[in-house]
Amino acid sequence: MAVQISPSILSADFARLADEAARVEGEADWLHVDVMDNHFVPNLTLGLPVVEALLRATSIPVDCHLMIEDPDRWAPGYAEAGAGSVTVHAEAAKAPVRTLRAIRAAGARSGFALNPATAVEPYEDLLPEIDMLLLMTVEPGFGGQRFLDVVLPKVTRARALIEKHGGEIWLQVDGGVSAETIERCATAGADVFVAGNAVYAAADPAEAVRRLRELATGF
Repeated sequence: MAVQISPSILSADFARLADEAARVEGEADWLHVDVMDNHFVPNLTLGLPVVEALLRATSIPVDCHLMIEDPDRWAPGYAEAGAGSVTVHAEAAKAPVRTLRAIRAAGARSGFALNPATAVEPYEDLLPEIDMLLLMTVEPGFGGQRFLDVVLPKVTRARALIEKHGGEIWLQVDGGVSAETIERCATAGADVFVAGNAVYAAADPAEAVRRLRELATGF
């Protein structure tokens, strides 16, 4: 599958989200939106009303990453609002099959996220329900953290499991993805890359997206 770059608005200016989305228009494949509730992770960001407003303000598909308690209750609403992809965490979902199916039924791609210390192998049987597997390459909760190389072998194992089962499951990495780390992620098997500071701390975010894509495709 072709490389996809998903700039994270966690590193953008929350007071100017429409303008920040426009800065990567034409280059970004997705806008990655981190929804945090200060319970599942120790940070509070934004929720469904802001996502709905962002969806009205941009033509870029929105990728919602729910770092919240009780995603089984809330995830379908993000799909119904128009998000192109909705991801729930293995560590939080109590009824993952039902929730992943509800996301798909509402018209979005179903995503399933694993924290750095969560093994991928126990979830192999869930792969038919998943459109995208997200492996966190930092501990979730805050942007700007240092990339955890210890996750790279898990990326490789996840890619092998995906290939074993066939289908079109995207493999996303999120956390510390930058010009210094994206090639290692791509070599390990990732094809969707969330980048926050690497894009929005750059003088030209669109050029930063282009550069990350070049690095991910040239390994």
